[in-house]
Amino acid sequence: MIHLTPAAATAIKRFIKSAENPVAGLRIFVSGGGCAGLRYGLRLEQDRDRDDFEFDIGAGAKLLVDPVSRPMLEGLTVDFIDSLTRTGFKFDNPNAAACACGHSFAA
Repeated sequence: MIHLTPAAATAIKRFIKSAENPVAGLRIFVSGGGCAGLRYGLRLEQDRDRDDFEFDIGAGAKLLVDPVSRPMLEGLTVDFIDSLTRTGFKFDNPNAAACACGHSFAA
């Protein structure tokens, strides 16, 4: 299960609501890259894939996860930071080893 902090849920709902076109949800996924080999990705999706796992986060907003990424995201906590020094999503995965720079991870 993926956990969203209230700040992350609010940010996701805001991004979905402000999208130019209708959005099926925000996709969270794992892809290759970074110094540790894997990284998290986010993108607004206009359509849901048939095999996606869908998590309702309220107010009509959905989080979409593909079946390949789902096992690597199990237990993930997503937060949204908005400060003077950083704005963006923060990922805390107890099942992954983060790299030194904090922008990628190893499973």
